[in-house]
Amino acid sequence: MALDESKEDDQEFDDRGIKFVVENSLYDRVKPIKVDYVTSAMGSGFNIASNMPVQPSSCGSSCSC
Repeated sequence: MALDESKEDDQEFDDRGIKFVVENSLYDRVKPIKVDYVTSAMGSGFNIASNMPVQPSSCGSSCSC
């Protein structure tokens, strides 16, 4: 997830005043996409869920790489 301006080959979505931009080629592979802002005891941030399979990491189960 990054800040970006819409380009000609992008899908653009607006949800409650927040604009989301997704490349068409990526959107076709991951749709549907669900973006939530969550707050928990560990902190807060965005949770993004889609149908795209998660690629295994080469650094084990740690999220620090």
